Amino acid sequence: MAEPLHVDDGLWAVLEPLLPERVPHRIGRPRVDDRIAFRAILFVLVTGVPWRLLPREIGCSGVTAWRRLREWQAAGVWDRLHRELLRRLNALRRLDWSAGVVDGSHIRALRGGPLTGRSPVDRARTGSKHHLIVDRHGVPLAATLTGGHRNDVTQLLPLIDGIGAIAGKCGRPRQRPDRVIADRGYDHDKYRRELWRRGVKPAIARRGTEHGSGLGRMRWVVERTFAWLHNFRRLRLRWERDAALHYALLILGCSLICWRHIRR
Repeated sequence: MAEPLHVDDGLWAVLEPLLPERVPHRIGRPRVDDRIAFRAILFVLVTGVPWRLLPREIGCSGVTAWRRLREWQAAGVWDRLHRELLRRLNALRRLDWSAGVVDGSHIRALRGGPLTGRSPVDRARTGSKHHLIVDRHGVPLAATLTGGHRNDVTQLLPLIDGIGAIAGKCGRPRQRPDRVIADRGYDHDKYRRELWRRGVKPAIARRGTEHGSGLGRMRWVVERTFAWLHNFRRLRLRWERDAALHYALLILGCSLICWRHIRR
């Protein structure tokens, strides 16, 4: 049996103040400690084990961990955790705002559900897409989830606008990178104009031109971040029919990557 994952004390110190307050119950079974429930969620995310097969050594049943994931997602905990870690990285000057790199990655959705679709790159099998924008170091700044049939370019502006204001330094908080680097799938003049309107310089490869633009030397960081994300086995395939729960695991994975950069 694999050893239960240890919850880093520093990460828990960041997460605990973000959790919703609970009124203690005087009757019924005692509520499972939040830190134990978080450890159970991490175990499922990292190992990919089904909720029902969560080891007893964790100290929390799979149903309880699943409910706690849903409860905290509804309370906006995971988005706040990701934003707080980005703020700390920005305060440490670990975010490179000179460029943001965007891309999408397809995964299969074995149980279907909302935000799924027939993938044109996987023999029309039902799937979903993870969309990311990362900084020059590969730190995930924002993520979205769509059906597998959606074009990557449709998520360009939601990713840019989804970064939000990241504080951490003196002066006005940063909201957008100086430029956006993307492949030919994002080659649409309409979206270039929208980027310019937001004060972001587009660096997008043109369709119909020969390879060798040089952008590949800068775009590889987003592919590496996808590899980091999909090392969390629960994100390699989509098992959750509820799109909100899979999105919660996606943002938690992004938060763990941010935490690794902080610990460096």
